[in-house]
Amino acid sequence: MLRIEKILCPIDFSEYSLKAFEYAQSLAQHYGAKLLLQHVIQPLTSTYPYYAFPDALNEAFCNLETSAEQNLSELMSAQPAGGLEIRRFVHKGTVPDCILAFARSQAADLIVMGTHGRQGFDHLAMGSVTEKVLRKAHCPVLVVRKPTHDFVNPGDPSEPVRLKKILFCTDFSEYSGRALTYALSLAMEYNAELTLLHVLEDVPSTDDLQEGVGEVTKRLDELAPQEAGDWCSVRTAVRIGKPYQQILQISLETGTDLVVMGVRGRNAVDLALFGSTTHRVIQLGTSPVLAVHI
Repeated sequence: MLRIEKILCPIDFSEYSLKAFEYAQSLAQHYGAKLLLQHVIQPLTSTYPYYAFPDALNEAFCNLETSAEQNLSELMSAQPAGGLEIRRFVHKGTVPDCILAFARSQAADLIVMGTHGRQGFDHLAMGSVTEKVLRKAHCPVLVVRKPTHDFVNPGDPSEPVRLKKILFCTDFSEYSGRALTYALSLAMEYNAELTLLHVLEDVPSTDDLQEGVGEVTKRLDELAPQEAGDWCSVRTAVRIGKPYQQILQISLETGTDLVVMGVRGRNAVDLALFGSTTHRVIQLGTSPVLAVHI
């Protein structure tokens, strides 16, 4: 089973990060983990390093730290902590870099963060912060947008997490292997239904299609150890088409609570691959996504 002892939740006080806080709090309650709340103040000089700002603007920026401390304190006091150990931190610097550095320094087991959404400025905001954290974090990242239905209830200490249906997406690469470990562990922890999904692309003929589906189904059947069936139900699914579209479709059809995916990582090529599937599932889907790195 997973050991989650420290959960980091970056907070910018938007509705999306407040939703992520609910998830972080509920998971921390379930696992008995420490919850670290982090707010990052990005200095104006990091964006405009050669610009001399008026004193009044600099003074206003200095007051942001005090305001952030107060807002974090109010957020903590407004939520039923249920005996949780919650700590707050305010840092100054470039937002994604501060999140990544703090997560590593604290040896966080999980980062839970919100993302804004689908298009326009929200798309850029995800690209500059959430996406960079997803690609470079040393630990799994749970991304919460605005799920159709929640699998958490921070107000109920007796059952803060109600995780019933998990969708694991695999391309059979080494990158998806570690993600499978998390998907299986979560499914067994919560006695959930786990769907193992692979999407076939560019299948040329009917004969090849039947053969391909049969081979993939066999490989999917071999992924889960036999004893997993004592703790959760495991089913397989093979779809044909664009991976992100099929992931979104089956997620809607099955009422998925959580999508688990492997993330390749850290360079320009990986960014292109990341953007084509994982990014779109996060951006367009209705379920939280747990992105797991190799």
